[in-house]
Amino acid sequence: MAGRFRPVGPIAAAAALLLATACGGASLGAGGDDEQSGPVKLGLLVPQSGTYKALGDDMKQGFELYVKQHGGRLGGREVEIVVADEGETADSGKPAAEKLVKQDRVLAVSGVVSSATINGVKDLFESSKVPLVGSNASPTTLTATTYVWRTSYVNDEPGKALGTYVAEKAGGPVFLVAAGYQAGKDEVEGFKSTFLPAGGTLAGDEVYTPFPGTKNFQPYLSQIEKSGAKAVFCFYAGGAAVDFVKQYRDFGLAGRIPLYAPGFLTEGGVLKGQGDAAEGILTALNYSADLDNPANKQFAPAYTAAYGSAPTTYAMASWDAAQVLDKAIKAAGSEVTSESVNAAIAKVGDIDSPRGTWRFNSDGTPVQPWYLREVKQGANTVRSELGRLGG
Repeated sequence: MAGRFRPVGPIAAAAALLLATACGGASLGAGGDDEQSGPVKLGLLVPQSGTYKALGDDMKQGFELYVKQHGGRLGGREVEIVVADEGETADSGKPAAEKLVKQDRVLAVSGVVSSATINGVKDLFESSKVPLVGSNASPTTLTATTYVWRTSYVNDEPGKALGTYVAEKAGGPVFLVAAGYQAGKDEVEGFKSTFLPAGGTLAGDEVYTPFPGTKNFQPYLSQIEKSGAKAVFCFYAGGAAVDFVKQYRDFGLAGRIPLYAPGFLTEGGVLKGQGDAAEGILTALNYSADLDNPANKQFAPAYTAAYGSAPTTYAMASWDAAQVLDKAIKAAGSEVTSESVNAAIAKVGDIDSPRGTWRFNSDGTPVQPWYLREVKQGANTVRSELGRLGG
């Protein structure tokens, strides 16, 4: 699935004329011949179908919002955005990425939800020398890359951010349960890496539920109840997060055994689906829509006005990905090629973000703040900062 950027929402009018002009001229992708003033063609590889479509929509909207807020330009160049459907798996994500790089000849790509997809396309971007500024997927196994950057986090970092806090607050053993795929395993290992050194104890071995097939969590909830756990750390996202949280409440565990998780458990549309069952859940994430800083005061109201809902971490990281490309394309000057933009990304320095200021580390992921959030009256609210990770 591919489409061009179309301005929508209350800040679209000025961008529409600029983009209409851009679409009428040559697009500068991985190799164009109008390097002085031509438009740049950028790819968005995000789910537009399947389980993760809601995340893909958030990412697409966050990226597009930044472009609209900057008059339809990045780095002074008019922008054409080509959207490719990542789908649910690497089997769908890899051919979509290949189309963007080889057929559409984009200058750079952003997006990618699935850890399996980003692992599957890494070699494509490295060998093609086209930068991928990913805005979600970032497995711990993704290392030693030159053209792959992430504006999100490494998968184990939300768990790392929460471990010490839970060790101090749990008052006894903690039960670990997560979806049985790479991201779930990364989150659990990250949690243990800070939880155990801080004196935390486990209520038995961690449990991984089959993914994506688990709909009935009752057997696992029974295990939690019988384990003697004083708290639970879990990792779920999307539809599984709704099912787990509702069943946790219906089983009678909510209010008795505190539930901690990476923020994806209650992020975005899943929180609405969970309703009252999510009340009081504590999560760690690199963003919350109620953060009080100048960049978020610009971003969050504009996003809500444009799309009718509060921004998520997926939207924020994609807004930042557009900001990174904005800075890099500008820094590349007249020699705007995939390689020159990638070299400029390495030098962008501090990013003034809605999450708080961050910068890339040597592995191409953010050194950034993490926050403890609590669900109150149907919204995630910041309780405190948990510290910075990524350095």
